[in-house]
Amino acid sequence: METKDMPVGKGGQAPVRPKKVFITGANGFIGRSLLNRYQQQGCEVRGMDLQADPSMNVVAGDLTKPDTWKQHAEGCDLFINTAAVVSLAAEWETYRAISVQGVRHALDAAIAGGAKRFIHFSSIAAMGPDYEDGADETAPVTIGDTYLYGVAKGASEHAVLAAHASGEINCTIIRPGDVYGPGSRAWLIESLKMAKAGQLLLPNKGEGIFTPVYIDDLLDGTMLAAGLKEGSGQIFILWGGEPVPCRTFFGHHWRWAGKKGAPPSIPLFAALTLTRGISLMNRKLKRKGEVTPDTMLMFARKGGFSGKKASDRLGFEPKVSFDEGIRRSEVWLREQGEIA
Repeated sequence: METKDMPVGKGGQAPVRPKKVFITGANGFIGRSLLNRYQQQGCEVRGMDLQADPSMNVVAGDLTKPDTWKQHAEGCDLFINTAAVVSLAAEWETYRAISVQGVRHALDAAIAGGAKRFIHFSSIAAMGPDYEDGADETAPVTIGDTYLYGVAKGASEHAVLAAHASGEINCTIIRPGDVYGPGSRAWLIESLKMAKAGQLLLPNKGEGIFTPVYIDDLLDGTMLAAGLKEGSGQIFILWGGEPVPCRTFFGHHWRWAGKKGAPPSIPLFAALTLTRGISLMNRKLKRKGEVTPDTMLMFARKGGFSGKKASDRLGFEPKVSFDEGIRRSEVWLREQGEIA
C-alpha cells in the first residue's frame, strides 16, 4: 500500500503521524473517511460501529455498551470519537445516552487503552441556530428544550474539556461545518431523495446560510488538530470558509433531480408550524423523518463562522472551493447511478 504524506499547515506545521488509530462511528461518512486516510498514512487502524466490518478491522458495538468493544481500542495512541446520534428528530433520552453519556464511555475506553490523544467530533450545532455571523469558538453553546441535537453536542464538549482539564487525557474538539462530498448520505444522497420526491422545503426564500466543508478539507484539519501540540485542549471550527445560501446548495439537488426553478419555500414561522405537525404525526405513527422544526431553524441560519483560530494555530486552509466540491460530488453521484 502506498503511504501518503501527512497534511502540512500553511506555516509549515507538520503533525505527528500516530502509529495506531481507533475510531468510533467507523462506518459513517466522517469515520470511514478518517479510517481510510489514516490507513493511507501507514497507520494501523481499528474501529467500532453498529455493524462490524472485518475488512477494515471494525468491530460491532455502540457507545452505550463499551464493554463489548473497548478491548479493541487497547494500544492505540490516537482515539477519535465520531459516533453520535446523527438526527435532528431524536428524543432527548437518546441524545443523552449516546451523544453525552456515551462520550464519557469513549473517554474511559481511550484512557484505559493507553491513548495519548482523544479527538471528539462535536458540531457547529453546539452554538445553536442563532449565532452571530462570524462567530468563533468563544461563542456560547446553546441550551434549552429546542434544537436538542445542538444541546447534546454542547453537553458532550463539557465532558471532553473536563477530562482534559483534570489531566485524564489530552483532548481536542472538532466542530465541523456542514460536511459534504462523495459518500455523504445527509447532504447528498438523502437530500437528493427529498428533491426527487418534491419534499425539499426551505424557509425564508432559501436565504438561510449553509456552511459547507468538503470532506478532504475536514480530514486535513482533523489530522493537523490531532497531530500538533497547538491543538491540545482546544476547540476548532473547521469549515470551508464560503457561506452559501441554502437555495444555492440545495438548488443543485433540485437540478440533479431533473426539476426546474428552485426548491419551494415558505416563511420561517409557517415552516415551523408545518414541520411541528409533521413531527408529531411521525412520532405518533413511529415513523422516521428529518422534516422537523429544528431542520427549519438550521436552514434559516444567518451567517458563517470565523476560521481564524484553526488558521492561526494549525495552519489550516481549505483547499477545495465550493464550486469544485459540488463538481466532484456530482461526478460521484453519476458514478453511483443516483443521477443520469
